[in-house]
Amino acid sequence: MIFMQLGIFRDYWGDFTDNAWSVHIHYITGTIWYIFLIIQPYFATHGQLPRHRTNGIIGMFLAGGVALTALSMMHRDIVTTERSLTNPEQFGPFQPWFFFGVAAVEIVMITAFGLAVINSIIHRKETENHAWWLISTVFLIMMPALGRGIQNVYVGLNIDSWPDIDIMLPIYFTQFLIISMLLLGAWKYEKLKHPATFLAVGVNLFVLLLEPLGRSESVQEFLKMIIKG
Repeated sequence: MIFMQLGIFRDYWGDFTDNAWSVHIHYITGTIWYIFLIIQPYFATHGQLPRHRTNGIIGMFLAGGVALTALSMMHRDIVTTERSLTNPEQFGPFQPWFFFGVAAVEIVMITAFGLAVINSIIHRKETENHAWWLISTVFLIMMPALGRGIQNVYVGLNIDSWPDIDIMLPIYFTQFLIISMLLLGAWKYEKLKHPATFLAVGVNLFVLLLEPLGRSESVQEFLKMIIKG
């Protein structure tokens, strides 16, 4: 929760009034999702199972909101590629391929998020199994928020080198942090061999392909074909 909020703080609150409605809804639903994952285990382990189950039903609605609002924001990535083409000096190292790559990996992250939530429902009667599928969703959707924050710090520290900055370096560091936190949690709760752990590690390793995916003309054409305003 703290890592996610610190990562998104400047990018979201810095231009709060200029953000689109979809951005606000996605931020709110995503933040509430993290809060749910903090309070639900408390209810489940402190004699409040009826409340936990009721909240769980609401939480499934919320999870759908997180995924659907993330999908609804993807057109913004395509629009940004067009803006970066017409105003390259404004975007510097953030070339069109970067935003195409972000859209490509976000599709995989959102799909994996949905798969993890569905598996948590299927295994709802197996407490630890159910819980770990839900916990894994944190690591599946952390990259966009945390990555932006680390990129902001990286750009600020290297502003003298603008626009000749390797913008992928902070992404690599972000993925290292996320995978480290994931494996630390999996080790603590003895879930290193759990399928949810494999899924989360796999998705975060896939993010490392952001640049080749973004530079692929086939991927670019596919994204422009399916993501329309």
